[in-house]
Amino acid sequence: MPDESPSDRLLQRRRALSRWENEGGAVCQPSTASDDRELANAPVLSNSDLVRLRIRVIALENLVIALLARAPVESLDLVREMAADMTQSPGFSDDRMTVRAVDEMLLLLERSAHFRTDAG
Repeated sequence: MPDESPSDRLLQRRRALSRWENEGGAVCQPSTASDDRELANAPVLSNSDLVRLRIRVIALENLVIALLARAPVESLDLVREMAADMTQSPGFSDDRMTVRAVDEMLLLLERSAHFRTDAG
């Protein structure tokens, strides 16, 4: 929203990251017995399932790169801010997967720069 203050936007980002954490995407929490039962009942992925999943991830990465290549500078700055916030928030920087995810986010930004028409 154009009339939001920087502190409102920061609060909104922190809420979004908090939701991500609560959904189990950002921080690895110790598993519980119910988590273990749920995982034990999950279907096993076949090799062809894993190949299809890998193809879809590659496609999504390339779509993100294409979208970032045409994104306004403010959107690129937002990705950098989010990456910085993730590494500076308590509990996030201790998780190796989150640190690697931040590295991947920044790498996607770098890769998109090669396709930006206004790069330079």
